[in-house]
Amino acid sequence: MPEGHSVHRIARQFRQNFVGHRVAVSSPQGRFAEGASVLDGRTVTDAKAVGKQMFLEFDDGLWLRVHLGLYGAWDFAGDIHSDPTIAASNGRMGQTNQRGTVVDGDDEADPILDLDGENSLHSIGAPRRARVRMSEQSSPLAELDERFPPEPVGQVRVRLLTDTTVADLRGPTACEVIDSAGVQAVIDRLGPDPLLDPSAEAGERFVSRAHRKGSPIGLLLMDQQIVSGIGNVYRAELLFRARLDPHRTGKTVPEETLRELWADWTRLLAIGVETGQMMTMDDLSPADYRLAMANRADRHWVYKREGLPCRVCGTNILLEEMGARKLYWCPNCQR
Repeated sequence: MPEGHSVHRIARQFRQNFVGHRVAVSSPQGRFAEGASVLDGRTVTDAKAVGKQMFLEFDDGLWLRVHLGLYGAWDFAGDIHSDPTIAASNGRMGQTNQRGTVVDGDDEADPILDLDGENSLHSIGAPRRARVRMSEQSSPLAELDERFPPEPVGQVRVRLLTDTTVADLRGPTACEVIDSAGVQAVIDRLGPDPLLDPSAEAGERFVSRAHRKGSPIGLLLMDQQIVSGIGNVYRAELLFRARLDPHRTGKTVPEETLRELWADWTRLLAIGVETGQMMTMDDLSPADYRLAMANRADRHWVYKREGLPCRVCGTNILLEEMGARKLYWCPNCQR
């Protein structure tokens, strides 16, 4: 499932390439034909992300709400402009030391592209083998066909088209047209998102909500009503970085530890948005940093490392199911 950093990057893509433009909205698949007809011909006025939810505003106070879920993704084609704040830092920002200080990888200015396309500007969301991704050996979607717009490929729920750019949505869990009150109602049900609200008050809302619960902290971090945006990868990595047993109940985790979790989530989310990758490793050499940015197997402490020795203590990483999702953790470091 795409995690919070991906959804924030999608919102940035729309702000950079669609806001201020009148769009043709269609549903090639047909399942969103009624909603598409309501939005067709309107101008995009805003785009924002809250956790795993994205909201695209159109004139007259209408919004398109999208939750990608497990399988959803946006594919972009045409004249794609990257967010200058991402372009300026991509390839440099991407690791923190144990105190949370951002460390530059080296002096390389160009982005280090992930082999699986995780930080592609042309396809953001759940991975699919059939989707073309950006890499040194492949071309952007729009370059595969001289015609613009390209023909829809696969089950496209929604297509948004300007004179120069197209965005295709496939496989979302939720896709609906709502008004401003509906947007606020969704946001009110969600836990805090540190990119939407980095205030101390937002952090304290997370602390108080988590500390009241008798559920395992490994479940609470995935509860979008407790905190927004954390998915399976970030859950495992945040708990390892905090040296927290995932089975420990929220009410038994010290409040100061919960505050440190919030601060670490704030840092990792910002790194994920800027680099496009869930980089969670610390204190890497420039060479190891480049390897980690190019290959997800080299940039996580415990995620998908079951049976392999812990990078810190050498104990084999465990895999179990928690909350119907795979949980990776070190039984020695996280005691």
